[in-house]
Amino acid sequence: MRIVIALGGNALLHRGERADAATQIRNVATAAEQIARVAARHQVLIVHGNGPQVGLLAEESERDPTLDRGYPLDTLVAETQGMIGYWLARGVGRRLPDTHVAALITQVRVDAADPAFDRPEKPIGPYYPAAEAERLAGQRGWTFTRDRHGMRRVVPSPRPIGIIELPIIRRLLDDGCLVIAGGGGGAPVTAGQTGVEGVVDKDLVAALLAEQVGADLLAVLTDVPYVYAEYGTPREHPILHAAPGELDAGSFAAGSMRPKINAVCAFSGATGRPSVIGALDELEAVVTGARGTRIQPGPKSP
Repeated sequence: MRIVIALGGNALLHRGERADAATQIRNVATAAEQIARVAARHQVLIVHGNGPQVGLLAEESERDPTLDRGYPLDTLVAETQGMIGYWLARGVGRRLPDTHVAALITQVRVDAADPAFDRPEKPIGPYYPAAEAERLAGQRGWTFTRDRHGMRRVVPSPRPIGIIELPIIRRLLDDGCLVIAGGGGGAPVTAGQTGVEGVVDKDLVAALLAEQVGADLLAVLTDVPYVYAEYGTPREHPILHAAPGELDAGSFAAGSMRPKINAVCAFSGATGRPSVIGALDELEAVVTGARGTRIQPGPKSP
């Protein structure tokens, strides 16, 4: 099969871990081992997240006293593509030495008039104490949101409408390469390839890429084995199967499960092919359908 794998940025930097390179490289090695087992039998395109990493780079850039202002988000997204793409390519390449692996800096086209630019909701970077978040909001104009872990910066996340490097990605896949593309949702650009301030959701980019490269399966990986109905309540239970129209994305958290559900429903609804949300450490079982929440058009699930 041709499989698109969407790998979350939190899989590379777990909650509460220090953002040291050694820590992330160790986590990437674990992810690469799972991916290599699947890539040994299937054609794979990887789309990775970058929420923790791009937020870290933004914080470092803003604090640099030699700069007039911090680097723009589209540039920082491109930086994370190079860093994480290199780690993944090296990790997978060590396990599949006869497979060519290509990590591409990818630009994703967005609409400059997208209302998301006026409604920041994509969380990036670390959690801050409330007083520190208030100070940064006043000093830098950042927007913050509160969840159960603390205050976190949120940025615009415009909808992806095109992949600039799509012809190159298709050619590499057709030539048998394992491709890493659309990292961090791709560097967001408008008409004329002008970079803009935002971070595109990597799951939506993965869905768009999966549709446009003719993928047989979209696998969205996270740190839980299933999508759970009534999550966090005594009535919590896993959803094993669903048709695209059966899942109400609005009932799930905007910063975590909602974009994943939007992505799998968009891909399966547009193509009629299956998609699945599951855990990274169960990737082989997720691909075979033994684990994860599987989305596929068809009669309503019982």
